[in-house]
Amino acid sequence: MSGTGTARRRTDLTRRDTEVREFMDDPECDPDRLERTYRQFSTVNRLVSGWRRLYRQWIRPRLDTHRPTTLLDIGFGAGDISRALTGWAARDRLLLSTTAIDPDGRALRHVRARPAAGVRFEQASSADLVARGERFDLVISNHLLHHLDAAALAGVLADSRLLARRLVLHNDLARGRPGYGFYAVATLPFARRSFIHQDGLLSLRRSYRPAELRAAVAPGWQVTPMFPQRLLLIHERARDDE
Repeated sequence: MSGTGTARRRTDLTRRDTEVREFMDDPECDPDRLERTYRQFSTVNRLVSGWRRLYRQWIRPRLDTHRPTTLLDIGFGAGDISRALTGWAARDRLLLSTTAIDPDGRALRHVRARPAAGVRFEQASSADLVARGERFDLVISNHLLHHLDAAALAGVLADSRLLARRLVLHNDLARGRPGYGFYAVATLPFARRSFIHQDGLLSLRRSYRPAELRAAVAPGWQVTPMFPQRLLLIHERARDDE
């Protein structure tokens, strides 16, 4: 294939590219670039993930000043979302007890150097917690779904429903050309020192469009597009189901 053909294939966003693999998912990737990538996650998430809005709309109304609400963050990555949610709740004088899990030991090593009050980090999968019979009021994830193949996606969603007493929020990217172009330009200065540029573009190529995600999930899940180029996958449990 010519160089032009390769470039065209790499920027074709009409279909999910499930064959590409993010550099940081390689166990042998450069540890220094990986560490810098973890450090940059908080900046990227602050700009594009919309968790402050989701906290106000979905999480804060379910918190209390007297009874702790429990939250599980699946695939915590750099741990910045867990820290942010718990910190916002504390500033609002609301009680939130957060457990954050990730099966990657490198992620756990990163967050252990940055402990956070009210957050317990653990190297585990959602299936591990189901096997232990654990339950949480709220279950969330950020930028997780596009990493998963069909079987893993079905497994995480089934686990989420078993683990959550009240609400599941899976927040992810939505594939689209405007966001891809903006991210490619905005993160180019970081391309040599971390994986934030390359892996972000690969993530966008792997991510869903609304109709694709609706077709991939079981009945009972709601897919809601958000700005900018986001998808929110929601499952709410009825009160009499708790």
